[in-house]
Amino acid sequence: MSKLTDVPKRILIGRALRSDRLGETLLPKRIALPVFASDPLSSVAYAPGEVLLVLSIAGVSAYHFSPWIAVAVVVLMFTVVASYRQNVHAYPSGGGDYEVATTNLGPKAGLTVASALLVDYVLTVAVSISSGIENLGSAVPFVVEHKVLCAVAVVVLLTLMNLRGVKESGTLFAIPTYVFVAGVFIMILWGSFRGLVLGDTMRAPTASYQVRAEHQGIAGFALVFLLLRAFSSGCAALTGVEAISNGVPAFRKPKSKNAATTLAMMGLLAVTMFCGIIVLAMTTKVRMAENPAADLLHNGVALGSGYVQNPVISQVAEAVFGKGSLLFIVLAAATALVLFLAANTAYNGFPLLGSILAQDRYLPRQLHTRGDRLAFSNGIVLLAGAATMLIFIYGADSTRLIQLYIVGVFVSFTLSQTGMVRHWNRHLATERDQAKRRHMVRSRAINAFGAFFTGLVLVVVLVTKFTHGAWVALLGMCIFYATMTAIRRHYDGVSEELAAPEGPSDDSVRPSRVHSVVLISKIHRPTLRALAYAKLLRTDTLEALSVNVDPAETKQLKDEWERRGIDVPLKILDSPYREITRPVIEYVKGLRRESPRDAVSVIIPEYVVGRWYEHLLHNQSALRLKGRLLFTPGVMVTSVPYQLQSSELAKQRARRRQDWNAPGAVRRGPAEARAKESSASQS
Repeated sequence: MSKLTDVPKRILIGRALRSDRLGETLLPKRIALPVFASDPLSSVAYAPGEVLLVLSIAGVSAYHFSPWIAVAVVVLMFTVVASYRQNVHAYPSGGGDYEVATTNLGPKAGLTVASALLVDYVLTVAVSISSGIENLGSAVPFVVEHKVLCAVAVVVLLTLMNLRGVKESGTLFAIPTYVFVAGVFIMILWGSFRGLVLGDTMRAPTASYQVRAEHQGIAGFALVFLLLRAFSSGCAALTGVEAISNGVPAFRKPKSKNAATTLAMMGLLAVTMFCGIIVLAMTTKVRMAENPAADLLHNGVALGSGYVQNPVISQVAEAVFGKGSLLFIVLAAATALVLFLAANTAYNGFPLLGSILAQDRYLPRQLHTRGDRLAFSNGIVLLAGAATMLIFIYGADSTRLIQLYIVGVFVSFTLSQTGMVRHWNRHLATERDQAKRRHMVRSRAINAFGAFFTGLVLVVVLVTKFTHGAWVALLGMCIFYATMTAIRRHYDGVSEELAAPEGPSDDSVRPSRVHSVVLISKIHRPTLRALAYAKLLRTDTLEALSVNVDPAETKQLKDEWERRGIDVPLKILDSPYREITRPVIEYVKGLRRESPRDAVSVIIPEYVVGRWYEHLLHNQSALRLKGRLLFTPGVMVTSVPYQLQSSELAKQRARRRQDWNAPGAVRRGPAEARAKESSASQS
């Protein structure tokens, strides 16, 4: 079985890496940018569309507000990027928002941030992949007809890529991300050239459509609320910014400087693409509606359920490049692919944060360990499972999923920047160097403005999106918070119970006597070996114990016991209901009641088999007994194994496997060196 599972494992994720190879998986800036920033970079594919969808509620006349909303999003983006540049310098260990909030605001604030980020990472995978499926579905009908199945398949593929290790997945993801960025910039430049220099009239495929306004003549408070809701939808462009501060340890040295530079590059690219697409969408007269079948009209007639509304970026590309042109096809393919790969931001952030939380005993310890490829494999698999569940529940519908989005990220933004303000206040209280004080005061001002602005946006998001689905994200945060609190309470309780006392205790006092019990069913080689082992222990009392299930077999056991002259007392327990486990447990508990200061050693003979199916046929009674005896205080359980021939054959197969290289597990190095290494191990 080991061989059967090892072959596909090595094919899928590659050969295992030694722990000292961890440094080789660190990322240069050119790879770190697509790895950690693919989410905010790809969000320009749907964030402009979300702005126009909300504004369409008031009709096409409200579209002229979109440039101002874009300006507000740009200001917010630069504020968040500038704030997080302070974070990566002050906290380069990779804890990110969680570490900042925990250190400066306390464990509860840190746990709130962690809960928000975990929810946001799961949503990032679900939203990005669902959006990518919808983009791809406009060209491939099969994808639209099987949205959930295709989305889950993409989740599985991304999971396998990330299980291969962060550097390899980063290299795979870099090309499509850079193609997408280059394609968007070419579209913006060519569109600007055609419009400003050549004077061409570019029209989107929906330019001739009319939008039926759900609410005519919106003004006053209703208009302000609508604009705030459109702004909150546009803020989807900021998701994933915090991933770089969480992933500082994955950068090459100097880590903080490289992370800060990558943050600045990401912010500049994202805002330029976002603004460029918004301007081109206005120029080419893109029309969008939340319910396109009913609210988009052509010559006064609704388009109907058969109409598929393409994303803003696809419509702009068609207007600028021309439908079916090479650049249009390349950008469309790169957009769909980069939306899939945007989930990679979460695949790097979630496992790393999970590892830190596991180290702090808020999540199971298994999340802290690295897998064969030095990636946090358990965290990657957990993220994939949670995202798959969301995709199933919401039918891979990005419009429904995006309503849950960005609540968590702005919770973490706000608490993190508030924590940074306290961080600088604490350092300013002791710092006397004027140059350093000026730097700290400037950094505090940036973080204070960031805390105020992101806090304001958080309120806007909660107010405008709560009834549209944001409550689900808040519920998820509460569930994560309660679960992690319970896990920490459990680990703390276990540690307190296991702590070794300074003075003498019951655990360090030797028992008065040891009463050994050898469990037997019949006399065979394993029984004789177990009896010989028990005699070697030289305990105070030694007896053999059997359960009378079949009187004929029990009589045969007694006769053979006497015939062989075995000098160990044999005790037979009656079992009128033919049970084996219960009589043994009750007998052992009775020994403990009679002599509480005595220790009882239960010795169980077992035979070892080598084939997986043989395990189903043997040792089930012994397994159940050991499981029950573990809950009995003062009882020690010892297994005495007896290796059958099939286990010896399994050992030989294992020895042969050591000389066999599975695909993906090829050993490198000169042949002579390998030969010497092999001969040295044999000697």
